[in-house]
Amino acid sequence: MTIASTGSTQPLLIELLTEELPPKVLQKLGLAFADGIRKTLEQHHLLAAGCTTTDFSTPRRLAVVFSAVLAQAPEQTYTEKLMPAKIGLSDTGEISPALAKKMASKGLDHLTAADLITESDGKQDYLFARGVAAGSALVDALQEALDYAINHLPIPKVMRYQLDDGISSVKFVRPAHQLIALWGPQIVKVQALGLDAGRITQGHRFMAGHAITIESPDTYQQQLHAEGKVIASFTARRTLISEQLQSQAHALGATIGIGPEVDALLEEVTALVEHPTVYVGEFEEEFLQVPPECLILTMRLNQKYFPLFEPENGKLTHRFLIVSNMQVADPVNIVEGNQRVVRPRLADAQFFFQTDRKIKLADRVAGLATSVYHNKLGSQLERAERVRKIARYLAAELGANVQHADRAAMLAKADLASNMVGEFPELQGIMGAYYAQADGEPDDVVLAIKDQYRIRLDTPVSSATLTSTILFIAERVETLIGIWGIGLVPTGERDPYGLRRAALGLISAFEQLEAGGYLSISDGDSLRLPDLLSFAITSFVTGAVNEASAAEVQAFIYERYRNLLNNDFDRNVVDAVLALEPALHQVHARIQACASFAQRPEAESLAAANKRIANLLKKADTTLGNVDPAKLSEAAEQALATVINTLKPQAQAQLAQGDFTASLATMAQAKEAVDAFFDDIMVMAEDPAIRANRLALLAELHQVMNQVADISRLAQ
Repeated sequence: MTIASTGSTQPLLIELLTEELPPKVLQKLGLAFADGIRKTLEQHHLLAAGCTTTDFSTPRRLAVVFSAVLAQAPEQTYTEKLMPAKIGLSDTGEISPALAKKMASKGLDHLTAADLITESDGKQDYLFARGVAAGSALVDALQEALDYAINHLPIPKVMRYQLDDGISSVKFVRPAHQLIALWGPQIVKVQALGLDAGRITQGHRFMAGHAITIESPDTYQQQLHAEGKVIASFTARRTLISEQLQSQAHALGATIGIGPEVDALLEEVTALVEHPTVYVGEFEEEFLQVPPECLILTMRLNQKYFPLFEPENGKLTHRFLIVSNMQVADPVNIVEGNQRVVRPRLADAQFFFQTDRKIKLADRVAGLATSVYHNKLGSQLERAERVRKIARYLAAELGANVQHADRAAMLAKADLASNMVGEFPELQGIMGAYYAQADGEPDDVVLAIKDQYRIRLDTPVSSATLTSTILFIAERVETLIGIWGIGLVPTGERDPYGLRRAALGLISAFEQLEAGGYLSISDGDSLRLPDLLSFAITSFVTGAVNEASAAEVQAFIYERYRNLLNNDFDRNVVDAVLALEPALHQVHARIQACASFAQRPEAESLAAANKRIANLLKKADTTLGNVDPAKLSEAAEQALATVINTLKPQAQAQLAQGDFTASLATMAQAKEAVDAFFDDIMVMAEDPAIRANRLALLAELHQVMNQVADISRLAQ
């Protein structure tokens, strides 16, 4: 059927029916398919005002409906810049061969020289073509849109398959079987992946295994649901599944839990079914003797089931929910079938756990010698020895139990050699903690093993978590120095070893050590980052890592901290504090003090003066000694010296107490003396001795003014 060329609008439907699409990217594919077609139709001005877009995606189809689409776009005015007039026209005003070729390439070869306009661009005369072009026809634009959308899908991996003619082949994420393109009730003659557009689709593979003739875009959803037993909308299916899960769980007095793992599973099962129905399954309660993480992981990861938990305490129950793709009157076969499938999985987990328990965790450590950490950094056992050395250093610095810190570091990776972690790598650390607890290891050692893979620390460190914090820091320091030291520096978005994450985790640990009272704001010399990184270098075999790594990693950590702080604080304030690279546990307090100082009326003047002093000191051509009071002959420089001598001990005492706000406020009192000095005094005096003495005075002021932050960074 041919589309009538009228100004009226009709809804437009495009559907691509395929084999089962990758579930983890299904929704993304559906959105991209709809967006790609819309983008092209918009460029051709074929979408009427107020046109809405509705995307659909099921395991076997990508589709989109536009509510109001024109058959023919309105006429469009155009202006096309061609080439300089002196090149495009001959002396007699005729079109030159070069211009003729240019016009032909742009579809303007029907124009004559008289149709062209000459205008200056400020440098020379240019030829322009202006006119009115016919609007795009839907059939042409839709073909372009379909090609664009298919070619720009975020397909993780394409496959090549042969078409029905036995000769041609195409590439797509999965084989495509049918294509629908309907403008209102009329078929739009387009093609894709060797398919001609029609109006035929397929319903549910088992519940409605027959062809469905779609009447129009407006009936698409309803027909698929009523005739095909397919809920085409991804969002509608997800909502329906969520409601059924909550209803079934509530009826059983249980909960499916919360968190990103539950959300991710909901997204995945939505992409696996076209007509979701939730049923209840169960397994033998004896399996609950296995650590719940093992059972939960195998149910979610391998079977796509939703484990059920007791709402009061979060304890795992022996029931689970199945999201089936079939709605049947009697689901007994579906439920029993799923229960038969899950039992061997749970039995495997039970067997692995019981078998692993026969060998003490400590006895597995030696086996790490055969597990390669990195070919340039040796085995996991060698890495464990480095982490142990760093952990002992940290424990001594923090007054912790050195033996427990060493034990935790020694056992941390031992579960890598266990059967359970071999089957479920996601359980690293978790299983080690269970095995350590069963072996009678100290509670803080068990907790350290369990928490070693946390992304960051978010609660103040206590006596119970101090060993965990030490292992957490030791592992990240070893990773940063080791991976950086062999040249695997993060570049752009690439950071395969997670060094950015390690740096942010390290920062969080220092913050929580301060929050827990193990590092004091008033003490910037405890557990200094430069000392920690330098010590970490010594844990490696000589020559294994670049000796310059410590300084480079330190700069990297402060840069990560800078990016983090810039989200919450003024950039100038952040730069002012981090310019000094203070102790990590002092950074937040210094930021708060500097932010408060920046609001004072004296701040702008003192920041400018500080910047001026820094520039003057850079020009000093000799080593500056102490200030000689006898050489201070001018009233303004004498006054400044008096102010410094008065304020300096106060500011230093406040700094020593960790009262950074008070220290800066004290030095703010120097404003008038500083202003008078620069108004009245020629610093770079001709007399070298006077000049050096004045520079020494400014150097003393500069030093005491910049104890908390580099105040010059606040200057606008």
